[in-house]
This record gives sequence, structure tokens and C-alpha cells, in this order.
Amino acid sequence: MVESGGEQVQALEIATINDFVRVLDEHPQWLEAVRERLLPRDVLDLPRQLADFAAATERRFEAVESLLKAQGRQLEDHGRQLEDHGRQLEDHGRQLEDHGRQLEDHGRQLNQLRTDLEARGRQLDQLRNDIGPIKAAHVINAASRWAYRMAEVQGLEFVDILEPKDLGAMVRSSDTRDISDGDLDSFRAADLVLRARGPDRTECYVAVEVSYTVNGRDTRRAIRNAQFLTRFTGCRAYAMVAGLRRDDRIREVLESGTVAWFRLLPHVVEVD
Repeated sequence: MVESGGEQVQALEIATINDFVRVLDEHPQWLEAVRERLLPRDVLDLPRQLADFAAATERRFEAVESLLKAQGRQLEDHGRQLEDHGRQLEDHGRQLEDHGRQLEDHGRQLNQLRTDLEARGRQLDQLRNDIGPIKAAHVINAASRWAYRMAEVQGLEFVDILEPKDLGAMVRSSDTRDISDGDLDSFRAADLVLRARGPDRTECYVAVEVSYTVNGRDTRRAIRNAQFLTRFTGCRAYAMVAGLRRDDRIREVLESGTVAWFRLLPHVVEVD
């Protein structure tokens, strides 16, 4: 018997490695002592280090898992928000489609209205074209009642108003080879041509162009017709324009005395 640490231990006979292994199996505390004697400290600490590493890794995995779960919940929230936005966009899309259809309807209505207005405009233009000659004839007829005054403002005595046939006769009896057909036709269609007598009792004429608003075209026609009258008859002729209003652009020719201005009063051209 051998005393070891106050404990009596039976002496052991170890002859082979198998005997040594058997003894260690029978005395586990000896196995730990042998391990500590044979293995370095860092190797002995490996199990504990591995256990610590495993625990730390587990904690990290748990933290990552918690983070992933939180992110998953956020993604779910975002997903629900996106679904809500998607439904809202669908609603807005349907509303836009409705507005688009309404705009198309309004566009068709506007196109139809534009077409109707264009048709009305053409009708008004045609009516204006139809009324134009009537208005012109009316104002000329109204102005002819004041022919004697037109002669008087020129210091002349009114005799009568020449008819278109009288003007045609002047053209036929004159050499007009250097005058265009258009100018001759315009002369034959002069608004008014007055026959008058001057202070010396000699015959003379007044070429009058009449418009609601007298413009440059009227002054040019009056001057040309007066020149033709002098050429065709050898008598003096005066140019005059008559109307309710006058274009300000003819002021210079009126002030020069080349053309006389006779203002018609509104009641003169009123339709009875």
C-alpha cells in the first residue's frame, strides 16, 4: 500500500501501455493530471476558448437575427405602404383616365363649336358681302339728296346728277386708247357725278365718291374721275368725297385742297 495525499493507494503495476490506459480509466483524476503535464496551456484552454467563441458567436447570431427580424418588419411595413401607394396610384390613374375622357369630350365639343363658329363666320362674311353693295347703294342714294349742297360748298350752282349712260357716252365719244378697261369701267360706275355751273355760268362737274368711312381709295377714285371728266368734256371738274367718317390718313390730301370733304350727318343715311 502507498499513501498519497493522506489516501492509501494500492501500489499499481504498470507493465504495458494498456495497463497505463486502464489505470487512467480507473482513476479519471489522474487522467486530468496527465493531460496537464503532457499538453501546453494554450491547448488546454482551447475547449474553454471554443466555448466562449461559440457563446459570443451565438450572441452575435442572435443580434443579427433580431436586426434581420426588425428589418423584415420594416420591409413588411414598407411593403404595405407600397401597396397602399399602389392602390392610390391606381385610383389616381382611373381619375386621370376619367379626366382624359372628359377632356376628349370637351375637345370634341370645342371642335364642333369651332366648326359651327367657322360656318357662322362664313355665313356672316357672305351676309356682309351681300349687304355691302346694298349699304353702298343706300348711302349713295342718301347722299344724292344732298347733291345741291355738295355743289354749294364748292361755290357752284347745282344743275343735275349724271346717269351712268351719260358717263358711257363720254367714254364712247373720247379717245381712250391709253386708259385701261378697268379704269373706264370704274369711271362708268362712279358713285356720283354732278353737273354744275360756276360763278361765271360756265359748265363744270363734281366727281363724288361716297362711303360710310372715306379712305384713300375713295380719294384716288375721285381725283381720277375728275381728271377723266375734264379730259372727256373740256370743262373744269372738282374731286370730292362724302361720308359719315373719314380715315385720318387722308387728312393731308384733304388739307391740300386736291379733294373736298363733305360730311354726311347720321340721320341722312338712316333707313326709314
